[in-house]
Amino acid sequence: MRIGTFEVGRDRTFLIAELSANHGGRIEVAKETIEAAREAGADAVKLQTYTADTLTLDCDNPDFVISGGTLWDGKTLHALYREAAMPWEWHEELFAHARALGLEIFSSPFDRSAVDFLERFDPPAYKIASFEITDHELIRYAASKGRPMIISTGIATLGEIQEAVDICREEGNDEIVLLKCTSAYPAPLEEANLRTIPNLAETFGVVAGFSDHTLGITAPVAAVALGAKVIEKHFILDKSLGGPDADFSLDKEAFAAMVEAVRQTEKLLGRVDYSMTEKKKKSRQFARSLYVAQDIAEGEMLTPQNIRSVRPGYGLHPRYLPKILGKKALRPLKKGERLRWEDIG
Repeated sequence: MRIGTFEVGRDRTFLIAELSANHGGRIEVAKETIEAAREAGADAVKLQTYTADTLTLDCDNPDFVISGGTLWDGKTLHALYREAAMPWEWHEELFAHARALGLEIFSSPFDRSAVDFLERFDPPAYKIASFEITDHELIRYAASKGRPMIISTGIATLGEIQEAVDICREEGNDEIVLLKCTSAYPAPLEEANLRTIPNLAETFGVVAGFSDHTLGITAPVAAVALGAKVIEKHFILDKSLGGPDADFSLDKEAFAAMVEAVRQTEKLLGRVDYSMTEKKKKSRQFARSLYVAQDIAEGEMLTPQNIRSVRPGYGLHPRYLPKILGKKALRPLKKGERLRWEDIG
């Protein structure tokens, strides 16, 4: 699956810096954030395309007031999304800026009008946010554009994930990435359940990844070790900017540390390999082999006392020890000699 110039699902993990609400209401901050993401080693930057009115109603009824122990308790949904939304008139400049830096850039649309708007920028993919996985109309419309679909599964049941995947495939779109996600902000480590990642890939026949809302970089690195091919992490230029997502976002230094740890993990994972490389062959000198442990006269019997399996590895393989014990030396053998077949009768 290709997202822009990146072949997703191959050896390298696709690392997405989620700009989200971390723009402080200023396009220059958004542009500097994209630059910092590139310098930190991100492969892509992701925006969110919505308005408060496309997401919710401007209403302060209890149903529309956030509660439940979140960072945003007491705010209305409309007020939160009004604060977090990125102006649509910024998109053209931000897409151009990211591409000039060699970054992939795409967005999460939240309704059909956002998809239509984003199409003019020829995005390499669409991202469906966790809370939109039940919006079948949105998924169908985005999938119909024939671009890779990245779908977070944070709030979904197994059946709802299957429905989202089926909708994409009904539209002839089988380029699907499912992201394990815990929709808590920040997400407790014990609720990450990263073992779900390889199960997503196996169960649904898709590329699997991880959209991370935990603090720090441990979770995404562990996710890569478990097979995640895509990592999405909130990115902020400076936490002093504040904003709805600042608390669980990484700054440039922390994101760069995550990138380095992920790339090291990729090297550690390597591939299944039992071949005998030149390094392995050279290291075999430190393996055990059969050596003469005491001087042995010609005709003397070989015993556990005078023949031993020791380092280094230049003598006969230790597997032959039971076979040669009890046989006789065909010539005098000195302590420290390698045992050879021609010395045994």
